[in-house]
Amino acid sequence: MALTANSTIGEWLNDPTGGDLVRGLLAQSGADPEALTPVLGLPLQQMVALSQGAMPQSVIDDLVRAANGGEIPEESAATGWTEQITSGRFAGKTVIVTGAASGIGKATASRIAREGGRVIASDIAADKLDAFKAELPDADIVAVAGDLTKQDAVDAVLAAAGDRIDGLANVAGINDDFSPAGETTDAVWDRVIAINLTAPFKLMRAVLPVMEKAGRGAILNVASEAGLRGNASGNAYTASKHGIIGVTKSAAFMYGPKGIRVNSVAPGGVATGIPMPPNMSEAGSARLAPFQQAIPTVATAEHLAASITFLLSDDAVNINGAIVASDGGWSVQ
Repeated sequence: MALTANSTIGEWLNDPTGGDLVRGLLAQSGADPEALTPVLGLPLQQMVALSQGAMPQSVIDDLVRAANGGEIPEESAATGWTEQITSGRFAGKTVIVTGAASGIGKATASRIAREGGRVIASDIAADKLDAFKAELPDADIVAVAGDLTKQDAVDAVLAAAGDRIDGLANVAGINDDFSPAGETTDAVWDRVIAINLTAPFKLMRAVLPVMEKAGRGAILNVASEAGLRGNASGNAYTASKHGIIGVTKSAAFMYGPKGIRVNSVAPGGVATGIPMPPNMSEAGSARLAPFQQAIPTVATAEHLAASITFLLSDDAVNINGAIVASDGGWSVQ
């Protein structure tokens, strides 16, 4: 069977020709093929996202040509899991999705829109948000660009949603610099907490009265494996994700009797291409490295969107206050 961009990284490495090509590519950058162990089940195409901008699409195209005598063969179906759209699952519903211009947020907003929902897509990157909306011209997507750490941006999202809000997916977030508590600067702490914890809380606070009046609603907060353990990231990020789990549990307890479900997804490694900040902590990175290398698998944004949209949908009718570790089993290690 011909190797394509849809073939898994493991399939490429196991193929005599493909394996030499991928290893040669890694050797050019000084990378160890062992670093690909957690992502062997992902399509080769995902290396573009995994590279965080360092690998252009042309590199993947060149690999495919080199493995197939200079031609790009017709794409075969991707092996393993493929996204299955449930037509009409969000029909008649309005769902706010933050971080909707890229990564998990984009995958979540896209799936809700393709399943019939009206999506209020929020992100700080206006150009990427417009590009996302253009990808689905027939979908009901309202793009609202803004910095959700500012109250006027929160107000703009609520105004765009109108009188009916059935769901909120708080997805937007940033990494920290892996610094331990003794090194964390005020600037890193304040920015990470503002984006990862305070902004989601303020959006929850804004939508809850609307949901309470309607007697229904679903909120999904994206936490992280770092919300379940201390060895997945730095001090500020870990604190922010533990905090969002606390906010989730408190709201689930307070508003469950009012018909509002509040849950959280805790991703592990995800191939989203979100860049790491500059000036990473050497001490923190060294301490975390052995534990991060133990990640059993890296997911795609679409994998996480599947977990998120399930919890937002009516299929999760009896789930409230749950913290779902969508991490490929990392949390049981």
